[in-house]
Amino acid sequence: MTDFLACVRAQRVLPVLRADDADAAAGRALRLLGAGCRVVELTTTIPDWSRALRRVTDEAGDGALVGLGTVTTAEQALRAVDIGATFLVSPYAAPDVRTVARDAGVPFLEGGFTPTELANAAAHGPVKLFPAHAGGPAYLASVRTILPDAAVIPTGGVRLDDVDAYLRAGAVAAGVGSGLPDDPAALAELFAR
Repeated sequence: MTDFLACVRAQRVLPVLRADDADAAAGRALRLLGAGCRVVELTTTIPDWSRALRRVTDEAGDGALVGLGTVTTAEQALRAVDIGATFLVSPYAAPDVRTVARDAGVPFLEGGFTPTELANAAAHGPVKLFPAHAGGPAYLASVRTILPDAAVIPTGGVRLDDVDAYLRAGAVAAGVGSGLPDDPAALAELFAR
């Protein structure tokens, strides 16, 4: 867990990849990893997500942390871990996924929005604030006053330009699904910061 949090904290931006096909998603993830990104999240919303995940875990270099998001069932979680996912993410409370992650020894970011949901998730590890755009950095800052020790990663509607504001509000990192540069030099600059 410490390695995951240290890596995502150092990276500041957690790319959350969605695509219309597995090859596009895998290609994007591999370009990000090639540009210096160490942590990347694919999602179960990608058609044939397991093929994309397998390709990325097979081709990613040592030290890459490749996770699967939008995991909502134990079956998805078991399949992802079997393929090689090094962390799992859910948009809401998912006790069955939490059990699979715990048994497999992989970090699990359980989602929540309200203070109660976030507190319940934080009792088990890092949390995903979703949808973050609904409250913005000010909402996160308010939540952090009552959950100062929670490792929170806001996602959902977070733009690249918003990342610094979320970090100032107390986020470990911010999940960004769109707006990441395609240019290899711009990607490398983003992950070199």
